[in-house]
Amino acid sequence: MKTYTQRTASMGTSIFSSMSKLAFEYGAVNLGQGFPDFDGPEWLMQEAFKAMKEGKNQYAPSPGILSLRKSISELYKNYYGIDYNPESQITVTAGATEALFSAILALIEEGDEVIMFEPFYDSHQADVILAGGIPKYVTLKKPDFAFDFDELEKIISPKTTMIILNNPHNPTGKVYSKTELEQIAELAIKHDLLVLSDEVYEFITFDNAGHIAIASIPGMSERTITISSTGKTLSMTGWKIGYACTSPSITESIRKIHQWTTFAVNTPAQHAMAFALSNLKEYLPGFRQMYLKKRDLIYSMLCETKFTPHKPKGSYFIMADIPGTKNDLETAEFLVRELGVATIPPSVFYGKSSEGGTMLRLCFAKQDETIINGINRLKIY
Repeated sequence: MKTYTQRTASMGTSIFSSMSKLAFEYGAVNLGQGFPDFDGPEWLMQEAFKAMKEGKNQYAPSPGILSLRKSISELYKNYYGIDYNPESQITVTAGATEALFSAILALIEEGDEVIMFEPFYDSHQADVILAGGIPKYVTLKKPDFAFDFDELEKIISPKTTMIILNNPHNPTGKVYSKTELEQIAELAIKHDLLVLSDEVYEFITFDNAGHIAIASIPGMSERTITISSTGKTLSMTGWKIGYACTSPSITESIRKIHQWTTFAVNTPAQHAMAFALSNLKEYLPGFRQMYLKKRDLIYSMLCETKFTPHKPKGSYFIMADIPGTKNDLETAEFLVRELGVATIPPSVFYGKSSEGGTMLRLCFAKQDETIINGINRLKIY
């Protein structure tokens, strides 16, 4: 009896699941998991409860409730000057993860080449492989995680269909500059490529490194699929409310996959998030300040260890160089087993460069006590 397909044969267990399992087994401080160990705002939970009590508990429309799509549309107008029609250009999904899956499955054919910047978010590569696509890699090189424009241009072939962008970037914390985005846009337009832009950390940026949506660059709105998530912005990742915004024709294709994947997503949470996105102006200053303090805390503490941190400009991750000769996998396993702190070895996020073996990724979307406890354990190394 057949129990797998060729597409799934090479897929192992996610490194996030593996390290979290080890963290649980050894009772380790978990700085590996990429989500907060604290809840989002109490008022947001009350909005969801209110929606439940008002009987908003059955299937939502497949594209998402209209009030949420309107809130998303207003968000893009207010922050990026992009005009997305809530009826025909916005689809609410089960987190950004499903938005990525639905978009890639809708747009990638067997044998299409897809360019991604490494280190990549592992879901991006997995989705491309599941769709029958062929990943091609451009390396973001230390210390500032810049890419080489010539390397990017040379890797484009007649089979290239899409460039996948993650900005702000997980795991490096890089925020792409306007010049870099314009370079990517130039090649996308020149070679008639789609750009799938994963922007889930759009509101977590530091040191005046403001986020720029690549769809706002002239010539890019019709060829860009912008994906984001309320879970990151509102610290409610378990609610799984994400969305994809793009042209009407691409939206139609994405919705065809979406309807057979989840059909619709959490109804009361959609109502709560519609309210939340309409009140970002009041919410975001405190949210940004919280993560700035956590970034500065983990960075300053890592500077007191033998690990050398690369200060991130965005997201809630930080990369740190490993001292000595052990690689990232060996070091991560030693830390969780012997010192009781879990991190993520990033070499699994690289397709061609060996740079990943020299670093670890840590998550600072944690309570301050968790960060302090975990980094104090690293000081023993």
